[in-house]
Amino acid sequence: MNLKDLFIDYFVSLGHKQIPSAPVVPENDPSVLFNTAGMQPLIPYLMGQTHPYGTRLCDYQKCIRTNDLDSVGDTTHHTFFEMLGNWSLGDYFKNESIKYSFDFLTKHLNIPVERLAVTVFAGNNLIPFDEVTYNEWITLGINESRIAKTVEDNFWIAGPTGPCGADTEIFYFRSEDEIPDKFDPEDNRWVEIWNNVFMEFYKHEDGSITELPKKNVDTGMGLERVVAVLEGVNDNYESSVWKDIIKVIEKVSNKEYKDNKQSMRIIADHIRTAVFISADNSGIKPSNTDQGYILRRLIRRAIRHAKKLNINIDSNWEEEIAIAIIDKYEKYYSEIKQNKNIVLEVLKNEKIKFNKTLEKGLREFEKITNNLSNNVLDKDLAFKLYDTYGFPIELTVELADELNISVDVEGFKDKFKAHQELSRTASAGKFKGGLAGNSEIETKYHTATHLLNAALKVVVGDYVHQKGSNITTERMRFDFSCDHKLTDEEKIKTEALVNKWIKDGLNVTVTEMSKEEAINSGAECMFIEKYPDIVTVYSIGDVSKELCGGPHVKNTSEIGTFKITKEEASSAGVRRIKAIIE
Repeated sequence: MNLKDLFIDYFVSLGHKQIPSAPVVPENDPSVLFNTAGMQPLIPYLMGQTHPYGTRLCDYQKCIRTNDLDSVGDTTHHTFFEMLGNWSLGDYFKNESIKYSFDFLTKHLNIPVERLAVTVFAGNNLIPFDEVTYNEWITLGINESRIAKTVEDNFWIAGPTGPCGADTEIFYFRSEDEIPDKFDPEDNRWVEIWNNVFMEFYKHEDGSITELPKKNVDTGMGLERVVAVLEGVNDNYESSVWKDIIKVIEKVSNKEYKDNKQSMRIIADHIRTAVFISADNSGIKPSNTDQGYILRRLIRRAIRHAKKLNINIDSNWEEEIAIAIIDKYEKYYSEIKQNKNIVLEVLKNEKIKFNKTLEKGLREFEKITNNLSNNVLDKDLAFKLYDTYGFPIELTVELADELNISVDVEGFKDKFKAHQELSRTASAGKFKGGLAGNSEIETKYHTATHLLNAALKVVVGDYVHQKGSNITTERMRFDFSCDHKLTDEEKIKTEALVNKWIKDGLNVTVTEMSKEEAINSGAECMFIEKYPDIVTVYSIGDVSKELCGGPHVKNTSEIGTFKITKEEASSAGVRRIKAIIE
């Protein structure tokens, strides 16, 4: 049985309810480009909002992280991965959580106890040593020499303030070497496979910490890593998660994985991630900003490595790989199947565009090398070929060798490293995530998106549906289905109608009901498949009824004056409105 199914069946048997995986592109969370962890979509509930499924939850969540994109190509890094998680929202706590994890690993996955080790929080001047966790591991049979006490690695907090607490990490000895008696977390033969976070305290702005009245458990287990552990392979790409995808790459390249590991890993990983981004119902397309930039970068990097394998770029090689990925995941993620044609079109179009860029790059290379005075391609020219035309340094060196020209590879690496650090620094805010996005102004904007959606249906037509939104403290962005540019009159009428409803002081009410009841009642819903069977419905007077996770104001009079600042195209058949509240 698939590890996802085993995990869900186990926790359902313990009274947990399975919740659907959230989209890879988060709604109304500007702090991140993608959902980067299983807990991210559950932030409102970890903050205290009641979850319609109760207090025990489990799921498998689609996650994307690109801060280590340049590390992909080794045995362990992936940009897309699946996170298995179980949660207690004020229900069970440390002892039960640890026992559930231990029993699943040892009794259901049959991992020998002697291959396991754990870390626990050692304590500091504000929070004591986590004795409860330590004693529970001893009770379950983990030898004290296999329990390491740390401070920084075993304390979790999303930001400078907010819910926080100790965590315990579970490690597996992934080596054929003799297992050491004493566990050293710095020994990289021990790999972390599961993390249980205990949200027990609240850190205030003055640095003080108080105990939370309602304590939560948040756990996360990386599927790709655990499957590799269970199948006894030290290369994740040799596990069953990747084998069938690698076989297709071997077929289209007519080469073997054992001789071309790095390029094949990059192609497999990047095409898989590109499939999930372009299949997401938010309608992301390759571009030069935000999620679209990441999508473009992934596809183009995969193409560069396809060229390294001498794959005929003009063939349908990317389609063959994508179809293998879609076939593998469509049982678990319905949007992959529903948006199959969109995925294939995105990959093909970007391939065609990049091929033209590569040709321009080859012409630029010829021009540069014809004008060299000393048969040395300096670091600046090498980096220009990489940054502007997408040439990997290996391709530049290969082309230069044919002309007996040397390349300043070390200088290029220094320049590339500086560029990489700059990119990491610039994107740090985008990727940090955390318990954010529920401020008073953002709550007002969130309610305003519902009013805007309702107003567009009145002014433009019933066929208008929300396709996505993004909210910050400064503005809101709202994407909607529409086949034409809004006229000035339509914009004026829409803005006036939203402001009328705000002035009317309409009450915002919330009810829970079955998904079927909600749809039958006329509730508007974007991405119906992501919602559980029991849903939360927000109604604004008689003008709006939508499935939503919140938060919202209690009365529209709290919002302020709504003002449309821009209306533009987002993608084919989708328009975008930017608006502010004054």
